[in-house]
Amino acid sequence: MTYIVTELQTNREGVTANIVTAYTDRYQAEQKYHSILAAAAVSNVYIHAATILDMFGGVIKSEHYRHETAEVEES
Repeated sequence: MTYIVTELQTNREGVTANIVTAYTDRYQAEQKYHSILAAAAVSNVYIHAATILDMFGGVIKSEHYRHETAEVEES
């Protein structure tokens, strides 16, 4: 089985960039997926997403972060 991991980064104007990597090992695909999400959690990208697909295009996992505005510091 081949697992495809995609990273999508979309700015506020709707321009999207993607990075696609393929793995034959499910655990390596999961590792890449979670490393993308770890970076996405703190990125400045408006919408930052990760997806794992099977080789038939079926979605195994998909999550995203949307950063609406700059963070407000809590006191």
